[in-house]
Amino acid sequence: MVGESQERAFDKQKAEWLFKQSCRFLRGIQKASDLIDFGLPEVGFIGRSNVGKSSLINGLTHRQGLARSSNTPGRTQQLNFFSLNEQLVLVDMPGYGYAQAPKNLVAEWQDLIQFYLKHRLNLKRVYLLVDSRHGIKPNDQDMMTFLDELAVSYQVVLTKADKISPKQAKAVLEQTQQSIGQHGAAYPFVILTSAGNKQGMEELRLEISRFLENGSS
Repeated sequence: MVGESQERAFDKQKAEWLFKQSCRFLRGIQKASDLIDFGLPEVGFIGRSNVGKSSLINGLTHRQGLARSSNTPGRTQQLNFFSLNEQLVLVDMPGYGYAQAPKNLVAEWQDLIQFYLKHRLNLKRVYLLVDSRHGIKPNDQDMMTFLDELAVSYQVVLTKADKISPKQAKAVLEQTQQSIGQHGAAYPFVILTSAGNKQGMEELRLEISRFLENGSS
């Protein structure tokens, strides 16, 4: 047990080191035909519009403006690729559930996301962000079912935990944990996070960093 604790502590240190290294914007993709292979493992971040995706990515990488955040739904209109220490690619994906964007634009985003998820061989996992104030909404369920059908590994990450009480956070965590049991492609553990007070960020960095170990998926 002591050995396991020491090993986990060492792994956390490695993860913290990784996410403090250089992280640079590689490319923004609006069309599937423009996708290129960067030759590195990738992890994607997706969720409802305004779920706090940009804030989470900025918090993970200890940066303020790496991913653009906005109160305007649908601000992320393309797949944005970021290289972390030339070892791992973070992919900021367009949000869903936006009501203000034109229907034809929404359709284009959906086609791009679908193509990327279906065909990206380097994609190790998708982190599906869910607002902890609301829990899993119908369009979150739709995305989970879609990922199940594609057999794309994903892990649910609850955001904005600092906006609710500890009692509420515990309840939504338990509810979400129970819900993912019905989804075959879902990783069995939910992470409760806050970009505001850094809750859960260390744990999420650890999970992501594991994809660099022996090229594991």
